[in-house]
Amino acid sequence: MKAVQISKANGPFEFVERPIPEVRPGTVRVKVEACGICHSDAFVKFAAFPGITLPRVPGHEIAGRVDAVGEGVVPWNVGDRVGVGWHGGHCSVCEPCRRGDFVNCNNEKITGISHDGGYAEYVVVPAESLARIPDGLSAEEAAPLLCAGVTTYNSLRQTGARAGDTVAVLGLGGLGHLGVQYAHHMGFRTVALSRGADKAKLAQELGASIYIDTAAGDPAKALQDIGGADVILATAPNADAISAMFGGLKKRGTLMVVGATMEPLKIPALGLLSGKTVRGWPSGSAIDSEDTMRFSALAKIKPYLERFPLAKAEDAFNKMMSNQVRFRAVLVP
Repeated sequence: MKAVQISKANGPFEFVERPIPEVRPGTVRVKVEACGICHSDAFVKFAAFPGITLPRVPGHEIAGRVDAVGEGVVPWNVGDRVGVGWHGGHCSVCEPCRRGDFVNCNNEKITGISHDGGYAEYVVVPAESLARIPDGLSAEEAAPLLCAGVTTYNSLRQTGARAGDTVAVLGLGGLGHLGVQYAHHMGFRTVALSRGADKAKLAQELGASIYIDTAAGDPAKALQDIGGADVILATAPNADAISAMFGGLKKRGTLMVVGATMEPLKIPALGLLSGKTVRGWPSGSAIDSEDTMRFSALAKIKPYLERFPLAKAEDAFNKMMSNQVRFRAVLVP
């Protein structure tokens, strides 16, 4: 099979031939039809994830069909349409797993980091990492939903917001353009915030009823001018931009952070006394990805994407890292 691998830290994406991997007990082989490129693939590119071994095939937004089933695997069959996301498997015996919190498994496997991912024509994954792809979504449309989609959808449904509440989405990139669509179709009064007046039309197309240009003034004050937000979904990975939004919350509002940033947030402690909360949420387990795709198919929510052949993985990754992709890059073997 053809595959793309990283053999050394900050090395090139190598387009290589490898033997088609064999299934083992408890695993499934997937014939990859599409694999999204995520900013987190940089963990492989730069060998930056603790314990990662190289060479490694990246990719944790995999969509395809079951090609072979290992011993003891149920209920998957050859030909089933399946997807695999960041959550690449769990041990089922640690305390988080015993409580059903599989995504926080103490021995969690990560697709494309713990084992080879989807920048290839075939991939073998633990059976518990599979999510069923519904009719109504192509493989290319499904792939980004297995990371960007489940991250935004799953976090929104964990906020406690109810239909009619005001939900503001900070950022209109790979995560944010999906977050606005989900917020709109969940019945929230949806506000989109991004830099530049030129984003207003896009925000409206995605379902936002209000657009706030963060470059035009204080975005927190702009939110308070419309009554404040019950929830702010922070998808932009910028600590200063996220911190600046805290003042835009209503009392008892929630700042939900899903845009990964290594810098600390600056939140005034006094503001917490009104019941405001700052939370984060991991993407989700396989069943969360399945829920995301079902809702997406039902509401006709689809990612904006650009397609690249597998051999152009290096170009696609570089375009994604320099924010030149609108909005998700997808490899098609």
